Amino acid sequence: MMHPDTALATVDPDIGLGVVATRLIPKGTIVFAKDQLDIELPPNHPLIDHPAYQDLIEKYAYSEPDGTRVIAWDIAKYINHCCQPSTLSTGYGFEIAIKDLQPGDEITDDYAIFSSIFRTQLICQHQPCRQYVRPDDFDRCYPEWDGKIRDALAFLRGVDQPLLPLLDPQTAADLHRYLDTAQGYRSISQAKPFDPRSAPTPTPRQSTAPTARQ
Repeated sequence: MMHPDTALATVDPDIGLGVVATRLIPKGTIVFAKDQLDIELPPNHPLIDHPAYQDLIEKYAYSEPDGTRVIAWDIAKYINHCCQPSTLSTGYGFEIAIKDLQPGDEITDDYAIFSSIFRTQLICQHQPCRQYVRPDDFDRCYPEWDGKIRDALAFLRGVDQPLLPLLDPQTAADLHRYLDTAQGYRSISQAKPFDPRSAPTPTPRQSTAPTARQ
């Protein structure tokens, strides 16, 4: 679920739609949290390779570490990429503002967090721009992301958090334990996207279909 102080808007003639802040959203605010209304497709779901749905799933879904594709039910699916993003996804399953977002500012994330095996050309108007999301971006960038996330988490308890109740109990407990003790931080490295190339090859099994009678 997206933060209530956001809206869908045309952000650029080339990029098209994006999500913008409608009021000040301070640094440290949870701007997106997965909720129980989101659509989840396990790795073997037939819709993932269905010709009528494949392109839509590739465009609007993000991958969890186990390969599950998640499609947000609300405007969160329209969050665009930026090499200098205004928010970052975290190891706690939510996105956090890493700077103050003024009314009209676009909510952006780094797509390298969600794609680990494909080289994808970027439409990014903020410099410096990497030009592409590359397979090695996640491993190369996550220490920098972690630093920005930790910095933003230091502000979490000092700002309004309408999405905080959406966190599952274990995640909420882990988050507050980290904020209390500075121990047990969930690195974004734990959310590295699933790489289907690492999945074991299924062992062929003999068909158990009945033999047609003569």
